[in-house]
Amino acid sequence: MKLLLDKAKQIRRAVMQLVVTAKMGHIGGDFSEIEILVALYYKYLRISPATQENSNRDRFVLSKGHSVEALYCILADLSFFSTADLATYGKFGSRFIGHPHNKIPGIEMNTGSLGHGLALGVGMALAGKMDAKAYYTYVVMGDGEVEEGSVWEAAMAGAHYKLDHLIAFVDKNGLQISGSTEQVMAHENLEERWRAFGWEVLSINGNDLEQVCMAIETAHKIVGKPIMIVAHTIKGKGCSFMENKVEWHHRVPTDEEFKKFMQQTKRDDKNDCPC
Repeated sequence: MKLLLDKAKQIRRAVMQLVVTAKMGHIGGDFSEIEILVALYYKYLRISPATQENSNRDRFVLSKGHSVEALYCILADLSFFSTADLATYGKFGSRFIGHPHNKIPGIEMNTGSLGHGLALGVGMALAGKMDAKAYYTYVVMGDGEVEEGSVWEAAMAGAHYKLDHLIAFVDKNGLQISGSTEQVMAHENLEERWRAFGWEVLSINGNDLEQVCMAIETAHKIVGKPIMIVAHTIKGKGCSFMENKVEWHHRVPTDEEFKKFMQQTKRDDKNDCPC
């Protein structure tokens, strides 16, 4: 678990550097989803640069595509492409744009138009079931995103076809671009809503790597239903001046804020040292 915890810290630093250098990005949502992505990519997802064309590979769809910087940093760390290539992020002519697209190695589908990712995941999972493939399809959505009606059409289809190799997450950090989710369009009991649509539902602290891993392992044992993991997270997690602040949906840190964050993470590393 320590390796995953250290990796999450590393990816947060990389995301911070990427966003500050490019002067663009959605860092708050990047930071809330990092534990989910780290658990998937460094422990569970059966995919690598060598197997990304293999029909038996696991599939991953980042439906909340505006928070792509964390995904880019992880894929670069896993050598799907070079960190030098990623350094072009946000520059004119770069293939590394502000949302995922499948011209980039390791990315299955173009996303970012919110509400579509779960339907894509349903299609991938249904194809796997029809072809008797054993792969899993994982989807990560934002909580603001579930206000889209297309999400619930996909939810009905996933349950109808009993897609037990479809595992979805809602990154429930409680904030979206225009305010809190409860003020914009109240979710009330999100877990019960997904259960009503026929999904197996798990509720976790999505910034706790142990809970994320346990939820994924539990999901692998479910038969006959798709699985929704409602991951209660903190927007801007891991940065003291960002946490739970709506303005960090897409604000870019200043040079001073960048230095402050890097100093904080260095102190955290020193405090974690067992020596």
